[in-house]
Amino acid sequence: MQQVGCRNIQEYLSAVDGNSALRRQFERVMSVSVSRFFRDRLLWKIMEEHVVPEIVKENRGKVRFLSVGCACGEEVYSFKMVWEIHRSRLEEIPELEILAMDTSPEFISRAQQGRYSKSSLKEMPLELKDAYFSYSGKDDLYMIEPSMKAGILWGVQNAVKEPLPGNFQTIFLRNGILTYYTDEIRQSAFRKIMASLSKGGFLVIGSHEKLPVETRDLVPIPGQQYVFRKIGS
Repeated sequence: MQQVGCRNIQEYLSAVDGNSALRRQFERVMSVSVSRFFRDRLLWKIMEEHVVPEIVKENRGKVRFLSVGCACGEEVYSFKMVWEIHRSRLEEIPELEILAMDTSPEFISRAQQGRYSKSSLKEMPLELKDAYFSYSGKDDLYMIEPSMKAGILWGVQNAVKEPLPGNFQTIFLRNGILTYYTDEIRQSAFRKIMASLSKGGFLVIGSHEKLPVETRDLVPIPGQQYVFRKIGS
């Protein structure tokens, strides 16, 4: 705020609203880039034991997964690994198509490269690390196997402002829009995202986040308050 001569948060938000360059700078600062593979092990246990089996059981054609605010791709590749676990167990499994979006071109570029530090993998089961990564001692980085990039469409997109495609069976909306924006913006973006989620699909938000509006179309799955299933149209 001091850099742009604003005395309080209200003045700063007004300046951001009227200055596209300042807004872009604000969005970069507020973007969350730090994540880890399989962050929140309880969530990924639910994905493996409940969500993905339900999706596979109820869909015969293409299955679509959307990550809003995908940062550097850790959660996207984590979901892809869970999907591949089920592929190895089943004779038939639907084709998986992933759309991963973030407002930061830098984050999207890093996600496409698929190069990660040891700290990003510290919660990952060893067998998955061995199966899906190769280690570069020269750079001290782990590189995702090229086969894991198949079926993922990465894009620089702002889900708050821009239209979204539809018919997604799973949407990740974690630690971004529902945390850092005003109520009005959160509610508008949430309604748009809800319209993109198929009936019977799953919505995942951050473990400390709440839905910005009350809706009967979403019900939490048993034992969880941040994984929801869409029961309405």
